[in-house]
Amino acid sequence: MSKSYTPGLKILESTKIIKERKLPLKGIINFKVGDTVSSDDVVASTFLPGNVHMVNISNQLNVDPETVKDYLLVTVDEEVEKGSVIAENKGFFGLFKTQVRSPLKGKISNVSNTTGQIMISEPDTQIEIDAYLDGKVIDVIDEEGVIIKCQGSLVQGIIGVGGEQKGEITLNSDVDIRDKVVVIKGSIDKKIYEAYSSRGAIGIIAGGFDYESLSQILGYKLGVAITGTEKISTTLMITEGFGDVEMSPKTYEILKNHEGNMASINGATQIRAGVIRPEVIIVSSNKTDGVSNFNEEDLVIKEGSKVRVIRQPYFGQIGLIKSLPADPVEIESETKARVAEIEFDNNERKLVPRANLEIILE
Repeated sequence: MSKSYTPGLKILESTKIIKERKLPLKGIINFKVGDTVSSDDVVASTFLPGNVHMVNISNQLNVDPETVKDYLLVTVDEEVEKGSVIAENKGFFGLFKTQVRSPLKGKISNVSNTTGQIMISEPDTQIEIDAYLDGKVIDVIDEEGVIIKCQGSLVQGIIGVGGEQKGEITLNSDVDIRDKVVVIKGSIDKKIYEAYSSRGAIGIIAGGFDYESLSQILGYKLGVAITGTEKISTTLMITEGFGDVEMSPKTYEILKNHEGNMASINGATQIRAGVIRPEVIIVSSNKTDGVSNFNEEDLVIKEGSKVRVIRQPYFGQIGLIKSLPADPVEIESETKARVAEIEFDNNERKLVPRANLEIILE
Protein backbone atom coordinates (compact mmCIF):
# COMPACT_ATOMS: atom_id res chain seq x y z
CA MET A 1 0.00 0.00 0.00
CA SER A 2 1.42 3.39 -1.03
CA LYS A 3 1.72 6.17 1.52
CA SER A 4 1.35 9.92 1.10
CA TYR A 5 3.88 12.07 2.92
CA THR A 6 3.49 15.80 3.45
CA PRO A 7 5.67 18.53 5.00
CA GLY A 8 5.28 18.73 8.76
CA LEU A 9 5.07 21.85 10.90
CA LYS A 10 6.42 21.14 14.38
CA ILE A 11 4.80 22.77 17.43
CA LEU A 12 6.25 20.75 20.30
CA GLU A 13 6.26 21.60 24.01
CA SER A 14 9.10 19.19 24.79
CA THR A 15 11.17 17.26 22.31
CA LYS A 16 14.70 16.11 21.57
CA ILE A 17 16.43 18.62 19.29
CA ILE A 18 19.52 17.88 17.21
CA LYS A 19 21.39 20.67 15.44
CA GLU A 20 24.30 20.49 13.02
CA ARG A 21 26.70 23.42 13.31
CA LYS A 22 28.95 23.35 10.28
CA LEU A 23 31.61 25.61 8.75
CA PRO A 24 31.56 26.57 5.06
CA LEU A 25 35.21 25.49 4.83
CA LYS A 26 37.37 23.15 6.89
CA GLY A 27 38.71 24.71 10.05
CA ILE A 28 39.30 24.23 13.77
CA ILE A 29 36.85 22.43 16.07
CA ASN A 30 36.88 23.64 19.68
CA PHE A 31 34.87 20.89 21.38
CA LYS A 32 34.79 17.11 21.50
CA VAL A 33 32.06 14.51 21.87
CA GLY A 34 30.50 14.63 25.33
CA ASP A 35 31.31 18.30 25.98
CA THR A 36 28.55 20.56 27.24
CA VAL A 37 28.19 23.83 25.34
CA SER A 38 26.24 27.05 25.86
CA SER A 39 24.56 28.93 23.05
CA ASP A 40 27.30 31.58 22.81
CA ASP A 41 30.24 29.15 22.76
CA VAL A 42 32.26 29.23 19.53
CA VAL A 43 32.27 25.58 18.48
CA ALA A 44 34.25 25.95 15.26
CA SER A 45 36.16 28.60 13.31
CA THR A 46 37.94 29.06 10.01
CA PHE A 47 39.22 31.74 7.63
CA LEU A 48 37.61 32.57 4.30
CA PRO A 49 40.16 33.60 1.65
CA GLY A 50 39.87 37.25 0.62
CA ASN A 51 38.99 38.45 -2.87
CA VAL A 52 41.84 38.50 -5.39
CA HIS A 53 42.85 41.64 -7.31
CA MET A 54 45.04 41.65 -10.41
CA VAL A 55 47.65 44.39 -10.95
CA ASN A 56 49.23 44.53 -14.42
CA ILE A 57 52.85 45.47 -13.67
CA SER A 58 53.99 44.84 -17.25
CA ASN A 59 51.63 47.44 -18.71
CA GLN A 60 52.18 50.06 -16.04
CA LEU A 61 55.98 49.90 -16.27
CA ASN A 62 56.00 49.20 -20.01
CA VAL A 63 58.24 46.15 -19.64
CA ASP A 64 58.14 42.60 -20.96
CA PRO A 65 56.07 40.17 -18.80
CA GLU A 66 58.99 37.78 -18.31
CA THR A 67 61.10 40.57 -16.79
CA VAL A 68 58.48 41.77 -14.28
CA LYS A 69 60.20 40.04 -11.35
CA ASP A 70 63.25 42.24 -11.88
CA TYR A 71 61.20 45.32 -11.01
CA LEU A 72 59.24 43.99 -8.02
CA LEU A 73 59.95 45.33 -4.54
CA VAL A 74 57.85 42.60 -2.91
CA THR A 75 57.81 38.81 -2.85
CA VAL A 76 55.09 36.17 -2.85
CA ASP A 77 53.30 35.87 0.54
CA GLU A 78 54.53 39.31 1.58
CA GLU A 79 51.90 41.58 3.13
CA VAL A 80 51.45 45.05 1.66
CA GLU A 81 49.61 48.20 2.67
CA LYS A 82 47.31 50.20 0.43
CA GLY A 83 49.42 52.77 -1.41
CA SER A 84 52.76 51.08 -0.74
CA VAL A 85 55.19 50.80 -3.68
CA ILE A 86 55.23 47.24 -5.02
CA ALA A 87 57.18 47.71 -8.26
CA GLU A 88 59.48 50.34 -9.70
CA ASN A 89 61.23 51.19 -12.98
CA LYS A 90 64.15 53.49 -12.17
CA GLY A 91 64.37 54.96 -15.69
CA PHE A 92 67.52 56.57 -17.08
CA PHE A 93 70.21 57.30 -14.50
CA GLY A 94 67.59 56.97 -11.72
CA LEU A 95 65.51 59.77 -13.21
CA PHE A 96 61.89 59.69 -14.44
CA LYS A 97 61.23 56.52 -12.47
CA THR A 98 57.79 54.91 -12.63
CA GLN A 99 56.25 53.36 -9.51
CA VAL A 100 53.32 50.98 -9.09
CA ARG A 101 51.45 51.19 -5.82
CA SER A 102 49.21 48.58 -4.23
CA PRO A 103 45.51 49.45 -4.65
CA LEU A 104 44.63 47.68 -1.40
CA LYS A 105 45.86 46.16 1.82
CA GLY A 106 46.55 42.48 1.34
CA LYS A 107 49.09 39.80 0.53
CA ILE A 108 51.01 39.05 -2.67
CA SER A 109 49.69 35.64 -3.67
CA ASN A 110 51.16 35.09 -7.14
CA VAL A 111 53.41 36.58 -9.82
CA SER A 112 52.91 35.61 -13.48
CA ASN A 113 55.82 35.71 -15.91
CA THR A 114 53.36 35.02 -18.73
CA THR A 115 50.94 37.93 -18.26
CA GLY A 116 53.15 40.25 -16.28
CA GLN A 117 50.50 40.55 -13.57
CA ILE A 118 50.64 40.02 -9.83
CA MET A 119 47.77 38.84 -7.65
CA ILE A 120 47.02 40.61 -4.38
CA SER A 121 44.61 38.86 -2.00
CA GLU A 122 42.47 40.80 0.45
CA PRO A 123 42.92 39.81 4.11
CA ASP A 124 41.22 36.56 5.11
CA THR A 125 37.91 36.85 6.94
CA GLN A 126 37.51 34.87 10.15
CA ILE A 127 34.29 32.87 10.39
CA GLU A 128 33.09 31.62 13.77
CA ILE A 129 30.14 29.28 14.36
CA ASP A 130 28.54 29.35 17.79
CA ALA A 131 26.55 26.55 19.37
CA TYR A 132 23.23 28.44 18.85
CA LEU A 133 21.68 26.58 21.77
CA ASP A 134 22.67 25.01 25.09
CA GLY A 135 23.30 21.30 24.81
CA LYS A 136 25.79 18.45 24.51
CA VAL A 137 28.08 17.59 21.61
CA ILE A 138 27.08 14.14 20.35
CA ASP A 139 29.27 14.02 17.25
CA VAL A 140 32.14 15.86 15.59
CA ILE A 141 32.29 16.37 11.83
CA ASP A 142 36.03 16.20 11.14
CA GLU A 143 37.42 19.75 10.67
CA GLU A 144 33.93 20.99 9.73
CA GLY A 145 31.67 21.22 12.76
CA VAL A 146 29.73 19.50 15.50
CA ILE A 147 26.29 18.03 16.13
CA ILE A 148 24.55 19.24 19.29
CA LYS A 149 21.67 17.63 21.13
CA CYS A 150 19.34 19.15 23.68
CA GLN A 151 15.79 18.94 25.02
CA GLY A 152 13.31 21.75 24.84
CA SER A 153 10.39 23.41 23.08
CA LEU A 154 10.42 23.72 19.30
CA VAL A 155 8.02 25.98 17.42
CA GLN A 156 8.26 26.35 13.65
CA GLY A 157 6.65 29.10 11.62
CA ILE A 158 5.29 29.54 8.11
CA ILE A 159 7.84 32.07 6.93
CA GLY A 160 10.53 34.29 8.40
CA VAL A 161 13.32 36.71 7.56
CA GLY A 162 16.59 37.47 9.31
CA GLY A 163 19.28 35.21 10.71
CA GLU A 164 20.05 33.58 14.03
CA GLN A 165 19.46 35.55 17.22
CA LYS A 166 19.31 34.74 20.92
CA GLY A 167 17.28 36.56 23.55
CA GLU A 168 14.73 36.40 26.33
CA ILE A 169 11.09 35.68 25.48
CA THR A 170 8.65 38.44 26.42
CA LEU A 171 4.91 38.89 25.82
CA ASN A 172 4.85 42.38 27.31
CA SER A 173 5.85 44.97 24.70
CA ASP A 174 5.44 47.82 27.20
CA VAL A 175 8.60 46.90 29.13
CA ASP A 176 12.21 47.26 28.00
CA ILE A 177 12.47 44.92 25.01
CA ARG A 178 16.11 45.53 24.12
CA ASP A 179 17.82 42.22 23.17
CA LYS A 180 14.54 40.34 23.67
CA VAL A 181 12.26 38.21 21.48
CA VAL A 182 8.79 39.77 21.47
CA VAL A 183 5.75 37.51 21.05
CA ILE A 184 2.66 39.09 19.48
CA LYS A 185 -0.50 36.98 19.26
CA GLY A 186 -2.08 38.93 16.41
CA SER A 187 -0.82 40.39 13.14
CA ILE A 188 1.61 43.25 12.66
CA ASP A 189 2.77 45.48 9.81
CA LYS A 190 5.85 47.50 8.87
CA LYS A 191 5.03 50.31 11.30
CA ILE A 192 4.80 47.97 14.32
CA TYR A 193 7.84 45.97 13.22
CA GLU A 194 9.98 49.09 12.92
CA ALA A 195 8.72 50.42 16.26
CA TYR A 196 9.89 47.26 18.07
CA SER A 197 13.09 47.09 16.07
CA SER A 198 13.97 50.69 16.95
CA ARG A 199 13.55 49.79 20.62
CA GLY A 200 16.18 47.07 20.34
CA ALA A 201 14.14 43.87 19.96
CA ILE A 202 16.31 41.17 18.37
CA GLY A 203 13.35 39.02 17.35
CA ILE A 204 9.60 39.21 16.77
CA ILE A 205 7.24 36.24 16.65
CA ALA A 206 3.80 37.17 15.30
CA GLY A 207 0.71 35.33 14.14
CA GLY A 208 0.44 37.21 10.84
CA PHE A 209 2.13 39.89 8.81
CA ASP A 210 1.15 42.22 5.99
CA TYR A 211 2.75 40.97 2.76
CA GLU A 212 3.35 44.42 1.29
CA SER A 213 4.96 45.50 4.57
CA LEU A 214 7.37 42.59 4.35
CA SER A 215 8.43 43.64 0.86
CA GLN A 216 9.00 47.20 2.12
CA ILE A 217 11.21 46.00 4.98
CA LEU A 218 13.31 43.84 2.66
CA GLY A 219 13.40 46.35 -0.17
CA TYR A 220 12.33 43.71 -2.70
CA LYS A 221 9.50 41.27 -3.38
CA LEU A 222 9.90 38.06 -1.46
CA GLY A 223 10.24 35.13 -3.84
CA VAL A 224 10.71 31.41 -3.26
CA ALA A 225 14.44 31.53 -2.63
CA ILE A 226 15.89 30.90 0.81
CA THR A 227 15.67 33.72 3.35
CA GLY A 228 17.76 34.26 6.46
CA THR A 229 20.67 36.25 5.07
CA GLU A 230 18.90 39.63 5.11
CA LYS A 231 20.80 42.49 6.73
CA ILE A 232 18.16 43.32 9.32
CA SER A 233 18.65 43.75 13.05
CA THR A 234 15.36 42.15 14.12
CA THR A 235 14.58 38.61 12.99
CA LEU A 236 10.91 38.04 12.14
CA MET A 237 9.01 34.75 12.38
CA ILE A 238 5.40 34.47 11.20
CA THR A 239 3.58 31.46 12.66
CA GLU A 240 0.34 31.43 10.65
CA GLY A 241 0.67 33.42 7.41
CA PHE A 242 0.05 36.73 5.72
CA GLY A 243 -2.94 38.87 6.55
CA ASP A 244 -4.95 39.47 9.69
CA VAL A 245 -4.58 36.11 11.45
CA GLU A 246 -3.95 35.21 15.07
CA MET A 247 -1.34 32.84 16.40
CA SER A 248 -2.70 29.36 17.07
CA PRO A 249 -3.62 28.77 20.74
CA LYS A 250 -1.13 25.89 20.99
CA THR A 251 1.79 28.00 19.72
CA TYR A 252 0.90 30.96 21.90
CA GLU A 253 0.55 28.79 25.00
CA ILE A 254 4.00 27.25 24.54
CA LEU A 255 5.63 30.66 24.14
CA LYS A 256 3.65 32.10 27.04
CA ASN A 257 4.84 29.27 29.30
CA HIS A 258 8.43 30.22 28.49
CA GLU A 259 8.16 33.95 29.10
CA GLY A 260 11.41 35.11 30.69
CA ASN A 261 13.38 32.15 29.31
CA MET A 262 16.21 32.42 26.77
CA ALA A 263 15.31 31.44 23.22
CA SER A 264 17.19 30.88 19.96
CA ILE A 265 15.34 32.18 16.90
CA ASN A 266 16.14 31.85 13.21
CA GLY A 267 14.10 33.32 10.36
CA ALA A 268 15.72 31.25 7.58
CA THR A 269 13.05 29.83 5.26
CA GLN A 270 13.14 27.72 2.13
CA ILE A 271 9.90 26.68 0.45
CA ARG A 272 11.34 24.57 -2.35
CA ALA A 273 12.87 21.09 -2.08
CA GLY A 274 14.82 20.69 1.12
CA VAL A 275 12.29 22.65 3.15
CA ILE A 276 13.75 24.93 5.84
CA ARG A 277 11.36 26.52 8.31
CA PRO A 278 11.81 29.50 10.61
CA GLU A 279 12.04 28.35 14.21
CA VAL A 280 12.30 29.27 17.83
CA ILE A 281 13.92 26.88 20.31
CA ILE A 282 13.72 27.21 24.08
CA VAL A 283 16.04 24.74 25.81
CA SER A 284 14.50 23.11 28.88
CA SER A 285 16.37 23.03 32.17
CA ASN A 286 14.06 20.29 33.46
CA LYS A 287 15.31 17.02 31.97
CA THR A 288 12.38 15.12 33.48
CA ASP A 289 9.81 16.82 31.23
CA GLY A 290 7.87 14.51 28.94
CA VAL A 291 9.40 14.28 25.47
CA SER A 292 7.45 14.23 22.20
CA ASN A 293 9.23 12.01 19.71
CA PHE A 294 8.43 11.96 16.01
CA ASN A 295 9.67 10.12 12.95
CA GLU A 296 8.98 9.79 9.26
CA GLU A 297 5.74 7.88 9.84
CA ASP A 298 4.32 10.92 11.63
CA LEU A 299 4.35 12.72 8.28
CA VAL A 300 2.00 10.20 6.66
CA ILE A 301 -1.41 11.69 5.87
CA LYS A 302 -4.08 9.62 7.54
CA GLU A 303 -7.54 9.97 9.04
CA GLY A 304 -7.34 12.01 12.23
CA SER A 305 -4.18 13.92 11.20
CA LYS A 306 -4.17 17.58 12.15
CA VAL A 307 -3.30 19.68 9.13
CA ARG A 308 -3.01 23.25 7.93
CA VAL A 309 -3.92 24.37 4.40
CA ILE A 310 -0.96 26.13 2.77
CA ARG A 311 -2.63 27.43 -0.41
CA GLN A 312 -5.77 29.33 -1.34
CA PRO A 313 -8.75 29.31 -1.09
CA TYR A 314 -8.45 27.92 2.46
CA PHE A 315 -4.94 29.18 3.18
CA GLY A 316 -4.06 29.16 6.87
CA GLN A 317 -7.09 27.19 8.06
CA ILE A 318 -6.51 24.27 10.43
CA GLY A 319 -8.57 21.12 10.60
CA LEU A 320 -8.67 17.34 10.94
CA ILE A 321 -8.63 14.81 8.12
CA LYS A 322 -11.95 12.93 8.17
CA SER A 323 -11.42 10.78 5.08
CA LEU A 324 -9.02 10.14 2.20
CA PRO A 325 -10.90 9.32 -1.03
CA ALA A 326 -9.01 6.65 -2.97
CA ASP A 327 -9.73 8.02 -6.44
CA PRO A 328 -8.63 11.42 -7.79
CA VAL A 329 -11.33 14.08 -7.64
CA GLU A 330 -11.92 16.97 -10.04
CA ILE A 331 -11.09 20.26 -8.32
CA GLU A 332 -11.85 23.93 -9.11
CA SER A 333 -9.04 24.15 -11.67
CA GLU A 334 -10.84 21.38 -13.62
CA THR A 335 -7.93 19.02 -13.07
CA LYS A 336 -8.02 15.84 -11.05
CA ALA A 337 -6.01 15.41 -7.86
CA ARG A 338 -5.86 13.22 -4.81
CA VAL A 339 -7.71 15.02 -2.05
CA ALA A 340 -8.47 14.81 1.64
CA GLU A 341 -11.75 15.63 3.32
CA ILE A 342 -10.97 18.22 5.98
CA GLU A 343 -13.17 19.28 8.88
CA PHE A 344 -12.15 22.81 9.85
CA ASP A 345 -12.46 24.35 13.29
CA ASN A 346 -15.87 25.81 12.32
CA ASN A 347 -17.13 22.25 11.59
CA GLU A 348 -17.26 22.96 7.85
CA ARG A 349 -16.02 20.13 5.64
CA LYS A 350 -14.13 20.67 2.38
CA LEU A 351 -12.18 18.59 -0.13
CA VAL A 352 -8.60 19.88 -0.37
CA PRO A 353 -5.76 18.58 -2.61
CA ARG A 354 -3.29 16.67 -0.46
CA ALA A 355 -0.42 18.69 -1.98
CA ASN A 356 -1.94 21.79 -0.36
CA LEU A 357 -1.64 20.39 3.17
CA GLU A 358 1.01 20.25 5.85
CA ILE A 359 0.79 18.12 8.97
CA ILE A 360 1.01 19.84 12.34
CA LEU A 361 3.11 17.81 14.76
CA GLU A 362 2.17 18.60 18.36
